[in-house]
Amino acid sequence: MLIRHNVSDMLVRCVEVTRVYQVGARRVAALRGVDLAVPPGVFLAVTGRSGSGKTTLLNLIGGLDRPTTGTVYLDEKPLGALSEQGLTQLRRRQIGFVFQSFALLPTLSTFDNVALPLRIARTAGGERDARVWRCLELVGLEEWAEHKPYELSGGQQQRVAIARALVHDPRLILADEPTGELDSETARRIFGLLRRLVAESGVTVVVASHDPLVNEYATLVVALRDGQSLDDRKRT
Repeated sequence: MLIRHNVSDMLVRCVEVTRVYQVGARRVAALRGVDLAVPPGVFLAVTGRSGSGKTTLLNLIGGLDRPTTGTVYLDEKPLGALSEQGLTQLRRRQIGFVFQSFALLPTLSTFDNVALPLRIARTAGGERDARVWRCLELVGLEEWAEHKPYELSGGQQQRVAIARALVHDPRLILADEPTGELDSETARRIFGLLRRLVAESGVTVVVASHDPLVNEYATLVVALRDGQSLDDRKRT
């Protein structure tokens, strides 16, 4: 366990989770019996070198993949009990994703990139626009609403991605190497923004990163090596 809470207090739990991939004739263990407990309203950093299992763990928590053995719980509900359609609905309603490559649509403006999840969910226009403007304000990009991604810096593009992840009011944001393509100063701004969002909105953020700067901003840190947890450390 990361910290000592009652099980019922946890937003996310992983219990003895393994993930084994078949690569040709070889079986590769990406995760080896990982236990994890994440209370709501924290900024958790999952650290470790490339190949340590960070991305695999985030994919399992987000329902993008299923464990080989073990169980992942969200609000004490096992994700393994959900159908693919159920997992899709869960991701649309409760989880926001931020990726290293930003994953913005180049032909859409900042505003329309952020609005995209709400359009897919068929959210009414008035409510949709209000949510988009609120999220753009949170990340400080109101003045860039009509700009295309190629007109933005890398840090601005990542802030657009964060706004898009927030727009459907998720309880959980999963960010996979969100500063991997950014310089250290911009990385500090992104980590600082994520920590501020946790403090101000109560959203839970789980970041997978090999960037040591994340340790300065996370409230909780868990380190992985070779698919196993090295240590669980509570930070101030």
